[in-house]
Amino acid sequence: MKNDRNSFVFRLVITLFVILAINFFLPRIMPGDPFSTTSEDDSGDEVIIMTEEQRLYYMSYYGLDKPVHEQFLVYLKNLLKADLGRSIYYKMPVSDVIMLHLPWTMMIVFGSTVISTVAGVILGTFSAKNRKKGSDRLMMAGMIAFAEIPSFLLGLILLLAFSVHFRLFPLAGAITPFAHYSGPVEQLWDILYHAFLPVMTLSLAQLTGVYLLTRNTLITVTTKDYIRTARAKGLGEKTVWTRHALRNALLPVVTRAGFMIGIMMGGVVLVESVFSYPGIGMTLRSAVVGRDYPLIQGILLVIAVSILICNLLVDKIYSKLDPRVAI
Repeated sequence: MKNDRNSFVFRLVITLFVILAINFFLPRIMPGDPFSTTSEDDSGDEVIIMTEEQRLYYMSYYGLDKPVHEQFLVYLKNLLKADLGRSIYYKMPVSDVIMLHLPWTMMIVFGSTVISTVAGVILGTFSAKNRKKGSDRLMMAGMIAFAEIPSFLLGLILLLAFSVHFRLFPLAGAITPFAHYSGPVEQLWDILYHAFLPVMTLSLAQLTGVYLLTRNTLITVTTKDYIRTARAKGLGEKTVWTRHALRNALLPVVTRAGFMIGIMMGGVVLVESVFSYPGIGMTLRSAVVGRDYPLIQGILLVIAVSILICNLLVDKIYSKLDPRVAI
């Protein structure tokens, strides 16, 4: 047991180091640097916004003129002090920028995870109960076809339909600008009102995976001996499905839910861009365009650590659902 724990800690340390290295070197692979900003005038000629002297000054100010390995060591040293650096674009600590935008993303990601998981389990159970019937075939075909739609395209469809055509939801943003709320309930309603379409986009994008996993797992579980034994004891079909079949089928679904958070943390960049939602994905996009190295590193680190934490929580929940699993 002690050796297993030591092995787990060792793998965790190696994983974190690899993540830190990728977070640091990946932005620097991109062409240009944060201060080599150019644009084009009407004739198509490049216009230098920053002089070479100014660029060199800021490169030195942010330590980007040092060799890459020295920058990496400084980065690791600062991380030990919980210092993510200072954003070049926002002119403020990276941690402050992340804390301004991360709550919006976490709200839509966790909301989408709950909705897609619950809806996928319900639809998957219905489909498994009606296996090989017309309703099962129709739902299966629809879900598979629906899964081929990219999340950003799905977001555009929902935006055009419910915001532009029917005018039921706002086009962009997370709250109504310059709104004066009579109380916290009204403010919460406004936040949920703006988050509805981004949440539904992410939920629908992940729904098919949960549906198929639940359906196929339930079909496999219902062929097991303990299901036949439960029926032989005279238990009702509702009890057999809920207390025996569904409980065991939920184990891979829980794992899938943890992985979905990681998938959505990556896909949220495009979805937030479609709805101009001020989350961490939209901030990461702006940081990449502006070559804001410290902010890119900070956001990627937060996303990676969030995924690791979610995986650990999934393992804990898995062990509660199935005590035979040793953590």
